[in-house]
Amino acid sequence: MKKTSRRKFITHSTAVGIGSVLAVPAFAHLLSENNFVSSFTNVNNTSFDQTPLSYAYNALEPSIDATTMDIHYNKHAGTYSKNLKDAAAAEGVDAKTPVEKVLETVSKYSAKMRNNAGGHYNHELFWKSLSPADKTGVPSEKLLGAINSSFASMDEFKKQFSEAAKSRFGSGWAWLIVGKDKKLMISSTPNQDNSLMDIAEIKGVPLFGLDVWEHAYYLKYQNRRAEYIDNFWKVLNWNFVSERFNSI
Repeated sequence: MKKTSRRKFITHSTAVGIGSVLAVPAFAHLLSENNFVSSFTNVNNTSFDQTPLSYAYNALEPSIDATTMDIHYNKHAGTYSKNLKDAAAAEGVDAKTPVEKVLETVSKYSAKMRNNAGGHYNHELFWKSLSPADKTGVPSEKLLGAINSSFASMDEFKKQFSEAAKSRFGSGWAWLIVGKDKKLMISSTPNQDNSLMDIAEIKGVPLFGLDVWEHAYYLKYQNRRAEYIDNFWKVLNWNFVSERFNSI
């Protein structure tokens, strides 16, 4: 199969809210490395298979409705997993390879691999980043300190993140990531790209992402993306995000 030109597919990501350097020892083993994304992918293993949801389809209502969750998980995300396996078989990639390792060198592969490896990984992280509203918890003291250091306050962080999600033209994602300079950053990527990819304009380890493809919200919100984004904060799983932050 003809490999896709890296130049052809590079697109610009938007970064906002870049804050000051974090003095967080938990990041030292990862981010002191020149290739910090590679260090992350060496210890993280997302399977090509879908992980079952840890909550019912209706558990995120009224923020995200049950019908959307059912279709989003089984149809959209399920297709990314299937197509990723098909691309891997066609391009000689062992299906036991962690998806993170594929993303790290995704420029070597086809557009099908890029789109579906990204789509599968992004959704696997997205599901874990959601929780019923009464089980979301709060940011850990360490994570809250990092957010305040980088964005001045939680309110300012939410404002900047929401703006990145609202202003993403067309389909894509908004992310909270950790960069090699030890800063928390907000970024936005098109389609199913993410900051682990070697073609990413802004590279870093994603803590969580928000799906702003229309299929993620249109049944309930129609064209009211801003309302969907506002309600996302009610079901963001701060317990998971904090654990992820502490483990990197």
